[in-house]
Amino acid sequence: MTKKEFKVSGEELLKKIREIINEGNVRKIIIKTDKGEKFVELPVTIGVIGALAAPIFVIVGAIAALASKFTVEVVKVDKKAVKKAPKK
Repeated sequence: MTKKEFKVSGEELLKKIREIINEGNVRKIIIKTDKGEKFVELPVTIGVIGALAAPIFVIVGAIAALASKFTVEVVKVDKKAVKKAPKK
């Protein structure tokens, strides 16, 4: 698994979360305060698109209104590390 962190303002938070989800291969998104405290952890399942992602965007939008600076930690699945199940 790969982890990346991004520093964003409250205004940029929702836009960044949308970009991350659209990129794919995301296992979870952790939003932290500017002090590094975990604010919320959002599990992102494979295939979260369209209307299914709407609750995530509502949560993130509400969080963005609460503070001005955030750190977004993204945990991605490495494609190379995922092994295919043997065929029967």
